[in-house]
Amino acid sequence: MASKSNASAGYERIPYIIVFEEKAAFKDTYGGEVGRVTLKAHLLRPKDRPSGTVIVFMHPIGGGEYLPMPVALARAGFHVIYCNSRYPGVDYALIMEKVAVDLGACIRDARERWGYQKVVLAGWSGGGSLSAFYQAEAQAPTVRSTPAGDPPDLTAAGLVPADGLMFLAAHVSRARTLTEWMDASILDESRPEDRHPELDLYNPANPHQPPYSAAFIERYRAAQVARNRRITAWVRGKLDDLRHRGRNADEFGFVVHGTMADPRFLDPGIDPNDRKPRWCYLGEPQVVNNGPVGLARFCTLRSWLSQWSLEDSHADGERCTARVQVPVLVVSNSADDACTPSHARRLYEAVAHPRKELAEIAGASHYYIGQPRQVEEAVGVVARWLETHRLT
Repeated sequence: MASKSNASAGYERIPYIIVFEEKAAFKDTYGGEVGRVTLKAHLLRPKDRPSGTVIVFMHPIGGGEYLPMPVALARAGFHVIYCNSRYPGVDYALIMEKVAVDLGACIRDARERWGYQKVVLAGWSGGGSLSAFYQAEAQAPTVRSTPAGDPPDLTAAGLVPADGLMFLAAHVSRARTLTEWMDASILDESRPEDRHPELDLYNPANPHQPPYSAAFIERYRAAQVARNRRITAWVRGKLDDLRHRGRNADEFGFVVHGTMADPRFLDPGIDPNDRKPRWCYLGEPQVVNNGPVGLARFCTLRSWLSQWSLEDSHADGERCTARVQVPVLVVSNSADDACTPSHARRLYEAVAHPRKELAEIAGASHYYIGQPRQVEEAVGVVARWLETHRLT
């Protein structure tokens, strides 16, 4: 049933669930039965405005069903589904290939249960690379297993392609974003408190201070990539050891310290936009760098390979976007303190066909919280793009 406030705003919010069966050797989410997946979704349906098109949002860990943009789209007359994956709120065991299956189940359900003929994917933040991964595999599937060699086989998943793809304040991938944010000063994961003084951005005695030199940035970025690859090598060795001992389904949890130390947070001259200096979308970077909410803070072996490993993750936004054949819209927010302008440009440039558009919303933050004017402008960009490509 629609709430009174939603109804007065011109749309109804219908919470519902999607349930499907899958073969699984072990359970990686809390609650429910092994082999059964339950997804929680919200349909935001304008009153007296029937449509054959629905805009579908999914983020790997969800949580955006009440964000300003989905709500504003519904108020503007667009039908919207925000569907959570099987990993709501947590990413420690998340497998991107399984999230693609979840998104496929949502799209199939949107067509079969709700009767929509056209689906437009809205990839918000981390949902951007997920949407590109999904669309690439739905059009021409190539992924037969996770990077750890486990199901699902996406070539047999029956994923239904969408009709259009929007990147909204999106980053290029979880693996690349994590790497660009990693604390390069940690050289030994078993001793995270021992940090290289010339790579520690938060050490006031570090001789390298913002604005950073090009040489320092090059050195720092190389150290970040090296750290990601060291963790990946350790993860593969740990998995191989478990399998050698006949424990093929076993997992192992571990902590990754220092995952919020991007030089962009401290030096606004790097990848410049209108963001607040010495800040990030989760708060003060030095605090978040070791806090519980940083990216990849708590991990498992298979999940690291699937979503965080530069070498292994299938869900790379640029590579997947290059395979997408449907119209693409990229919207960048000029005050975004999470997804800086280079991410939008890289996604836009990765599109291999001419049916693409890049737009920037001046002054918009990552979530549009308390920014009705910027939300209205973004909705207008989306509306014009949908009309141009006959997706309404």
